[in-house]
Formats: sequence, C-alpha cells, structure tokens
Amino acid sequence: MKTLSTKNSSRAAFEPEAFLERTGLGRTIIDLKKQQTIFSQGDAADAVFYIREGRIKLTVLSKRGKEATIALLGAGNFLGEECIAAVQPQRMATAMAITPATLLKVERREMVRALHANHALSDVFVSYLLSRNARIQEDLVDQLFNSSEKRLARALLLLAQFGKDGTPETVIPKISQEVLAEMVGTTRSRVSFFMNRFRKLGFIEYNGKLSVHSSLLNVILHD
Repeated sequence: MKTLSTKNSSRAAFEPEAFLERTGLGRTIIDLKKQQTIFSQGDAADAVFYIREGRIKLTVLSKRGKEATIALLGAGNFLGEECIAAVQPQRMATAMAITPATLLKVERREMVRALHANHALSDVFVSYLLSRNARIQEDLVDQLFNSSEKRLARALLLLAQFGKDGTPETVIPKISQEVLAEMVGTTRSRVSFFMNRFRKLGFIEYNGKLSVHSSLLNVILHD
C-alpha cells in the first residue's frame, strides 16, 4: 500500500522576475510614449517603478532653473526606489521616457509587503540599491578627478552596457548631445568636439544609431 507524501510539492519557489513582470494587487503596467513624464520633481513619492522596456531619463532642476541629467536608466532598473525609506515624501528628480517604454508601477505599500514576505525579491532589490550607490560614488569621483573627455567616454561605455556581457551594445538611437553634455557636466560644443574625435579614432560609429566599441576604454585608461 502506497502512502501519500505530506510534502506540498505544488508550492513553487518565489521568482522575482515573475513578480516584476505581472500585474496584481497594487501593481500596474504602464505604457509610455517618447517624452512622456512618469513623475516630476516635487511630486509625492508613493510608488516604485520597474523598467521592463525602454529608456528613462532622470533630471533635476535647481532653484535657479538650471536642469541637469543625472541618470539614464534601461530595462531591469528600478525607478523611484527612494520612497521605500519613507524619509523622503517628495520626488527629488523628474523621470521622463526618452524612448517608448513599458514600466511596472508598484505602490509603496505593496512593495514593502513583498520585500518583507519574499527574501528573493529583497535580495534582488538590495543588490540593485548597492550597485546604484556604488555607481553614484563612481560618478562623484569621475566629476571630481577626470577630464570632460574621460567623463564622456565613461558615460558612453555605461550607456552601451560595457562589461555586462563582455561586449558593448548599441546605444539608444538619436541620443542628443545636449543630454550627454548634461550628464558629463560640460558644454554641447565640447561634446561635439570629443564625439568627432572618437569617431575619427574608430572608437564609436553613429549613423542613426550610436555604436560604441570596447576600444573607447583606452580613453579612460590613458593618462
């Protein structure tokens, strides 16, 4: 006579990717058009966003009206995660889609519940926060010690996701030199000068789409 196993084999392991890819209570899929704003600086910080597709630009506006681009985020990145700490009730930056994009909006309460209930999701989220913090520190060092040429080269390599899979990918089409200048902290004319120089040296190609070659790393490594 066979005995029935008391083990619940139907209980599946929690998968963070599955959670971040589907809708549900407190979770909504949002489709965005190019140039559509997700949230603005000063808005209530009440949700976290997960980028499924597309590119998002984060900008800040000073009291004097000067705008600066502080990040370009792509698929797999979180957005607006500062609301989880509950110490910052307002958005510190403006988020805008610079390509058509699809995001998962997770209300703060649902995100907090999911993080407490699922260690796998917590691990993914904490890992992202740590890597984002390291990136911010690297950006600060870059601004303090590197030339505008090296800062531009680093920005292009990051946009191309250099080092993620061993080889750079094609950067988003038609990224403006104004946006690059804001990211690097220099003028558009300097960006134009360096871009032409990189192209002549064979480090980049642009023909509707901007492609970055690993050889651009030489600009950063060269003293």
